[in-house]
Amino acid sequence: MAKILLVDDEEPVRGFLARGLALDGHTVDTAENGADALELLTEEGAAYDLLLTDIRMPIMDGIALALAAKREKPDLVVLLMTGYAEQRERARNLEAIVTDVLTKPFSLQDVRDAVAKALPG
Repeated sequence: MAKILLVDDEEPVRGFLARGLALDGHTVDTAENGADALELLTEEGAAYDLLLTDIRMPIMDGIALALAAKREKPDLVVLLMTGYAEQRERARNLEAIVTDVLTKPFSLQDVRDAVAKALPG
């Protein structure tokens, strides 16, 4: 199974998604903003398969995180999440580095399906 970095500034969302993805056998680390996530991604020995991040967050948003993460880890699979239409439009220009953008509200099954589809089989 995959090692996933889940980033969302809302603790209930992080906890809910982390528990759900762990049920599928994934190892899930979490961060509450893009800056903390980038530190985890670039730690020595860090080997994440997938970055699942909200777009709208304080300090460093998910789009800035996705761009920085792909510079550091070009093979990293990136999934974005957003509840805002204008953020989804911003993400549209990132098709080369972002596998999918999940629109909130979504079900746990929607996220599990998107993660399964995004990861190499």
